[in-house]
Order: sequence, then C-alpha cells, then structure tokens
Amino acid sequence: MGNREALLAGAKECLRQKGYDRSSVRDIAAAAGVSMAAIGYHYGSREALLNQALFELLDEWGDSMGRALRPDADGSTKAHFAQLWQSLIDDFTAQPDLWLASVELFMQAQRQPELREALAAGTAQGRRGMAAILESVPEDQVSDQSVRTLGSVQMALMSGVMIQHLSDPATAPTAEEILEGLRALATLAD
Repeated sequence: MGNREALLAGAKECLRQKGYDRSSVRDIAAAAGVSMAAIGYHYGSREALLNQALFELLDEWGDSMGRALRPDADGSTKAHFAQLWQSLIDDFTAQPDLWLASVELFMQAQRQPELREALAAGTAQGRRGMAAILESVPEDQVSDQSVRTLGSVQMALMSGVMIQHLSDPATAPTAEEILEGLRALATLAD
C-alpha cells in the first residue's frame, strides 16, 4: 500500500474512532504510518482527505445495504425491508462516530461551496442507490422518477432515524415501529 492509500485508510480509521472534527492531521498521519506532510502532498488538505474517506465509507456502507436487501422467493422484498431497517439501526448503534461524521460533513458543506457540490453529487448518488436497492435493480435501470420519490423518501427517513439514534438511542424507534409508522403514513397518503 502506497502513502496515498495508507492515508485514505488512516483517515477512515480516524473518522470511525474520532469523527470528522476531532480527526487531526497528526492523528491521520499516525494511523497511516506516514508523515503529516504527505497529506498535503497527496490530498491538498486534511478536509479533502477526510471528505474522500467519508464518501468512500458511505459508498461501502451503501454497497453492504444493497447486499442485505434481496428479493424473497415471490420476487418481493417485504421481509428484507424489515431486515434493512434493523441493519440500519444496528449500524447507527454500532458506529455512531461514523454517522456523526456524516452529519458534521453536512455542516461543513454549508461553509464550503466545493464541498457542497461534492455532497450534492453524493446525495444524488445515494438516492439512486437507495431506489435501486429497494427496487432490486441495477442503478442504471432506476428511473429518474424513482430517484426523486422512492430514493429521496428513503434517504429522508434514514437521516431522520439516524439523528434520533444519535441524539437519544434509548427512545429512538425500532425497526418494527418504523414499519408500523410507514404503514400508517401510507393510509394517510391514499
């Protein structure tokens, strides 16, 4: 592994252990086993490195969620949708620093136009990925309508549940409560 890859791995480790704001140049360099100057040489700044590391972690997470939701024998994904929500909650509980880092990224983006653009692109990709997971099709087969509706709503729900689990895990909704709430909302929308 070269310095560039080691830095990326070190940044991912720091994000998981310390979060976005508390991961210093020194921490990342130590985790990577390289000099602090290597960050500037390879990535330009601590923020650029952390942003790339966080986007990659979220991509990896999205890929694992895609593998978790697979169609039932009848072609539906109903049973696995409940499993998906349980997996999400388990992730929020097991990796709160990763999810807090993603919230910190949104806050940083409000002050950095180039980061906001990258985050907007990542969010669009996330919506498409979620729609693809839920429809059990490749991303390139998801319609723009599904991205704007199904993908957007799933992302909004996930973000809200994540915030609840970060702020008060003891009273945050369970997977069963989320599904019950979705069924209640669906009756209101009909």
